[in-house]
Amino acid sequence: MKNIVKRTTLMARDMDKALAWYQQVMGMEVYYDKPVTLSGVGMAAGKAGDITRLVILKCEHPEIGMIGLLQWLDPVMEAPEIPTAVSYGMPTFVCGTDDCAEAHARAMALGTRVHSAPHEWSVEGADGNIKHFLGCSLFDPDGHFYEMNQLIRTEAKS
Repeated sequence: MKNIVKRTTLMARDMDKALAWYQQVMGMEVYYDKPVTLSGVGMAAGKAGDITRLVILKCEHPEIGMIGLLQWLDPVMEAPEIPTAVSYGMPTFVCGTDDCAEAHARAMALGTRVHSAPHEWSVEGADGNIKHFLGCSLFDPDGHFYEMNQLIRTEAKS
């Protein structure tokens, strides 16, 4: 069996704020933006008849790595406190970027909660080579955690 993860859908408290963050910080483009009335079967939240807004954003690839943002419109779903740390049940999104400093600057301009400013780090890759990155870590407006990594260089392991 062959599968791919095409999209991850995240719940958004304020669609306009979340959408601005993903467009400005992540450089994503809107692929889909429509109201969706839930059937009560597929989603493990809400109930049949709930009206939501689903926005699907894409990066460079037309299908893989999409992010969906889902906001409950009617009834409005009560949201928990926005997380400020990563814990069980919470994903860490790892993203490649060609300009970590610019992503960080745009995030700061939007008032983003930043865990770490751009810094250099390295790790041994799956191929055994050492990969050097400029990275920063930040939270989107709803508390989803992102690592933004810019590959600086790769060198053979000594």
